[in-house]
Amino acid sequence: MKSFRFLATLWLLTTSVCALPQARANPDDFSLKSATSDTTFELCEAQGKFVVLHFLLKTECPFCLAFTRKYFTQASTLPNVLQVFMKPDSVQEIKSWADKLPPEEVAKNPIYRDPDAQLAEAFQIPNGYRFHGQVVHYPALVILGTDGKELFRYVGKNNGDRYSFDKLKLKIEELSAPKK
Repeated sequence: MKSFRFLATLWLLTTSVCALPQARANPDDFSLKSATSDTTFELCEAQGKFVVLHFLLKTECPFCLAFTRKYFTQASTLPNVLQVFMKPDSVQEIKSWADKLPPEEVAKNPIYRDPDAQLAEAFQIPNGYRFHGQVVHYPALVILGTDGKELFRYVGKNNGDRYSFDKLKLKIEELSAPKK
């Protein structure tokens, strides 16, 4: 009986330790070129602001359009937050996709290109979602703090599973609150 308790305790400790979130070695700095303008986003230039990385799906996705429209219309309510929308498609595919968004909003919020999902890989966004006959990374949102370090992430389970703007606003308020 003692050996059973010992083994059960050992098993619980082992599974608890293995279940702890692993530290991510995200890039300290990176840059993304816009597919919809002549701008380049550089993380090192965003110091002092929160950065929200939106890893959108490759290919045509109506959920990505609706999600992006919603964020575009409310982004100004979070003045200390830079919203960075990116897709792993070609420049032409991104431009074609962005043509379905309000042009004045795309002018204010460029869509960046993540070639071959290299940044998604660097941030360890899970791959393996089957969508439109392709295997792509899952949709994800990553919040970087004012120092560029990751504070929060949400990875959707499918193309319709996204972190709402209302939840983001609450999360930014929580992350901005003075530490107790």
